[in-house]
Amino acid sequence: MEQRIGSSSKPLEGEPVKGAGFDPAFIPGITAPAAVPAQAGSEDEAEPQDAVAEADSAAAGKPGSVAPAGPDQPSDEAPADQAEKADDEDGADGPVFEAADRRARIVADRKGVRLRLDEESCEFRWDEIAAVETESPRFGKRFTITVHTPDRRWYPIEIEATARARFQEWDEQLDAVLDAYFEEA
Repeated sequence: MEQRIGSSSKPLEGEPVKGAGFDPAFIPGITAPAAVPAQAGSEDEAEPQDAVAEADSAAAGKPGSVAPAGPDQPSDEAPADQAEKADDEDGADGPVFEAADRRARIVADRKGVRLRLDEESCEFRWDEIAAVETESPRFGKRFTITVHTPDRRWYPIEIEATARARFQEWDEQLDAVLDAYFEEA
């Protein structure tokens, strides 16, 4: 019996070879983006660029018009910043706990607890919280705060402190907020 060297099935002409043996970034089950024919794609791409250029020139030509804020043009103030300023003005009457580092942030005030890590954030009202747990490590400077919900889910966040002495300060501030707003069921 003869043995053949190499694969018995050859790829079709013009079709790229797929699989982990050929592409180290290949993950089975995740489909690749659909290929767009080059001729159809070039016509479609030209229209939006022309439309953007026309809109920019039209807005620049009229003295009273304001150009819309696009991805390359930042608006005066982000809506999230406006909401945070309004929250700061409203929530100035009671204790507030706030801790942040370069990536993470936690704010606990009269409205509830807000966690943020990089670009992800979540917000809990006081009636959505079953428990709030704090943990200081034996070594290191990462203070962990975990928010537990009644449906047995938990949301931990780690804040890196500038010094271990901040742990006691943060713990006392958070206790004051919890005493003021959190009601155990």
